[in-house]
Amino acid sequence: MTSIGTGYDLSVSTYSPDGRVFQVEYAQKAVDNSGTAIGLRVKDGVVLAVEKIKHSRLLVPNSNKRIMTAGKHIGVASAGWMSDTRHLVKRVRDEAHNYHSIYKADIPAKIIAERMGMYVQAYTLYSSVRPFGVSTLLACKDKDGPQLYMLEPSGEYVGYRGCAAGKGKQVAKTEIEKLNFEELTVREAVKEAARIIYTAHDEAKDKLFELELSWICAETNWLHSHVPQDVLDEAVQFAENSLDEDDEMDDEE
Repeated sequence: MTSIGTGYDLSVSTYSPDGRVFQVEYAQKAVDNSGTAIGLRVKDGVVLAVEKIKHSRLLVPNSNKRIMTAGKHIGVASAGWMSDTRHLVKRVRDEAHNYHSIYKADIPAKIIAERMGMYVQAYTLYSSVRPFGVSTLLACKDKDGPQLYMLEPSGEYVGYRGCAAGKGKQVAKTEIEKLNFEELTVREAVKEAARIIYTAHDEAKDKLFELELSWICAETNWLHSHVPQDVLDEAVQFAENSLDEDDEMDDEE
């Protein structure tokens, strides 16, 4: 047996000699083959954006959403297996409901991220289950303000100003690092999120895609909701114009 996966990837509870859990890495590969998802936490809110790849022209527009509301103040975006996403969203809803039933208050972002991290990590411990093939972005508003966490298939969870998952995550991260989160407003972040998704989109491999955008901000009374259609259209126009400008600069060079 070698440590390249042979024999050591038959069970998620088995370590390879160099300390790797191959089924967790395979789950991460499922995420990396999915459409890009990004989150931006700015001074007055949180924005989630997803590149939803359309595998057929027959699909109904705005169906099978990859951004879902898991609580009044909690939004979830995902990259990876959609069926796993739905399961985790149900779990987030159950955790939020149980916390509210006991403490009569909305669950804080750090606690929901911690509980979900423990739940996902449990699926990396037993040979009778497999890891979740999804990276989950959790947007939330609590007493400390807008919050953004990303949950990996390993169960690791980290708080971010900006994060990305999916096939275009490297390009997206490069663009996210250029943003000034201290001064960016949520309206500006919506446009920047759209631009980043369009920049990360690989048109050679995936022609058709839908842009999904949601936010949590004062404008929504700090509730998670998808952005209005007029704001979405404006963001798409901004993204397309930015791409055209970049193409013109490349032609000039």
